[in-house]
Amino acid sequence: MWKDPDKSRPFLQKKKRLEEQINLFERLNQKLEETDVLIELGEEGENIHQELKNRVEEVKKDLSDIELQTLFFEKDDLRNALLTIHPGAGGTESQDWAEMLLRMYLRYAERKGFQTRILDYQPGDEAGVKSVTVRVVGDYAYGCLSQESGIHRLVRVSPFDANKRRHTSFAAVFVYPEIEEDIEVNINPDDLKIDTYRASGRGGQHVNVTDSAVRITHLPTGIVVQCQNERSQHKNKATAMKVLQSRLYELEKQKKQEKKEKLEDTKSEIGWGNQTRSYVLHPYQMIKDVETNIEIGNVEKVLDGDIDEFIKTRLQQRRKNR
Repeated sequence: MWKDPDKSRPFLQKKKRLEEQINLFERLNQKLEETDVLIELGEEGENIHQELKNRVEEVKKDLSDIELQTLFFEKDDLRNALLTIHPGAGGTESQDWAEMLLRMYLRYAERKGFQTRILDYQPGDEAGVKSVTVRVVGDYAYGCLSQESGIHRLVRVSPFDANKRRHTSFAAVFVYPEIEEDIEVNINPDDLKIDTYRASGRGGQHVNVTDSAVRITHLPTGIVVQCQNERSQHKNKATAMKVLQSRLYELEKQKKQEKKEKLEDTKSEIGWGNQTRSYVLHPYQMIKDVETNIEIGNVEKVLDGDIDEFIKTRLQQRRKNR
């Protein structure tokens, strides 16, 4: 194994994850022992109320992290994630909502310690985005973000309406596991249509002097992937092929699970009656997850990336259903 890096890499990665889990338990045990000491000091009359309160909050967070790890059981949960956001009908309104969701997920990834990279960004006509693809790197990135796939609905007073009327907007979020060396997805070159174009939008200001951006269409399925992040057309093509492999792998998983509606078919139904989560900013403030019935009134906190409660509850439901 040690003579072959390709064979040793998975073992070393697993060893690293196990060490992190052990360290988490050891830190928790130490904090519990320190908490016992603080309680004894408090019983002896010492004023340690605030310190004890802070320590209990730390213990609760560690316990929550440990519980979250028990909710991942699918083989793809551990993988990196590819997240795409598409606005629904509604022009600028929905495109602006799509960009709000993009910010929410970037902030969530930052909170979790995940690394992010925008692979493709198609700006909206006046504001927001027409389409965006983000690579999210970190242990269990796909396991967490896979629970966010679905139609997200926003109700608010439109900042683009001079009459200040209330508008409803929709955007679709799709998450795919990033394919690594341990999974082989065969793609026939004859099934591909490859186009090059000049990059635009976020990140494009440094790379849009040549036709370096790449668009690949998989003709049998109609799946289209794009990448414009790199200056090199070759690198953009390699990244786009990796995204296409992930999309095809996820589509094959859907077929094997015998779902009536394939993932790609839902993209034409980004509208009423299909939402998985509703974000209401007016006339009251409430975010409700349709699948779990979880409701959170602190809208600003959620839109700033604090979506752990939604994700954890969905993961718990997934385990129960299994």
